[in-house]
Amino acid sequence: MIRILLAEDEAAMRTYLTRALENAGYEVVAVDRGTAALPLLTEQTFDLLLSDIVMPEMDGIELAQHCADVSPGTKVMFITGFAAVSLKASREAPQAKILSKPFHLKDLVLELERIFGQQAQARI
Repeated sequence: MIRILLAEDEAAMRTYLTRALENAGYEVVAVDRGTAALPLLTEQTFDLLLSDIVMPEMDGIELAQHCADVSPGTKVMFITGFAAVSLKASREAPQAKILSKPFHLKDLVLELERIFGQQAQARI
């Protein structure tokens, strides 16, 4: 089963994404900030870091840079509601996919299927 580390500071969005991804057949570990994700990246194995870009304490771009150092096999996808921030992310983490809020959950699942080359186990 594909394991996803979700870093999202907005509680409602974190809960929503966790449920949707679990319903699609993914295992999800969710945290509310980048600094909470850091130790998990070194202690556990994740296939994907799905991170909001704008978060307190540590933004998603910095988190992705740490992820590349400690878990280079982990793929990265950003979610953001800020267009200017997505441009910065594209420059600093060009290998990462960026989804702009609001996005449809089908778009997220389709992107995960592209990344991992598999079909979701359930439909959203």
